[in-house]
Amino acid sequence: MITHAVVVPHPPLVVPELSPGPDSRLTGLREACLAAVRRLGDRWIAVAAHSEDLVLTGAVGSFRGYGADLRVRLAEEATESTLPLPALVAGWLREQAGARSVEMHLVARDTGPADCARIGKLLGESEATGLLVLGDGSNRHGPRSPGSEDERAPAFDDEVAKALETADAETLLKIDPVLAGELGVGGLVPWQVLAGTGGRWRSELLYSDAPFGVGYHVAVWER
Repeated sequence: MITHAVVVPHPPLVVPELSPGPDSRLTGLREACLAAVRRLGDRWIAVAAHSEDLVLTGAVGSFRGYGADLRVRLAEEATESTLPLPALVAGWLREQAGARSVEMHLVARDTGPADCARIGKLLGESEATGLLVLGDGSNRHGPRSPGSEDERAPAFDDEVAKALETADAETLLKIDPVLAGELGVGGLVPWQVLAGTGGRWRSELLYSDAPFGVGYHVAVWER
C-alpha cells in the first residue's frame, strides 16, 4: 500500500549535468526534489502523463537527447531502452535517493478525472510504499515563458500549490481539463491519479515557483 507520495516537476535542468552552470533557482528546486524523494523508501511507483498508456520496468535510458549522454536506470538490474523524459527524471531521482527500483506508469494525457481516480485507487493498493508523481504546472508564466504569457497562469498554479499543500484531493480532481490545456499544464493527469489514491494524508509543500516561466511544485504526502 502506498504510504508516501511525492510530487515533483520533470524539467531536464533538474539534473546538474544538463544545466548550463550554477543557478540559485535550480539549486532550490533540485534540493527540494531530492529532499522529497528521499522519503519514498526503497521501492517506488511513478506516474506521469504521456501520449499513451505504458508501463516501464527494469529499463535503462540516456539523457542524450537533452544535451548529455547521462544514463539512468529504473532498477539496479536494467536493460537498454528509450525512455521518455519523465521516466529519465524518475530514474535519475531513484539513483540519487538510493532506492532499489521505480516502476514507471505513463498515463495518456487525455485521460479524464474519473479514470485518473480509478488508476490512482489501483496504484494506491499496490505492494510498493512510495508513489512518485511527475508533472509541471502552467508553462505560461510571464512574457518570456515557453507557452507565452497568460494572466490566468499564476492563479491556476497558486490553487494547485494550495491543494498539494493541504492534500486537497477534491480540488485536484475538479481542475478543468480544458483550462489546464489552454495553460500548457503537464501535471494534471498525474496529480489527479494522486488524488484518486484515497485515504487521509498529512502534507507539506516544499517548493512552489515559476522560475523559468513554468510552474513547478514539490510536495510530500504521508498517510
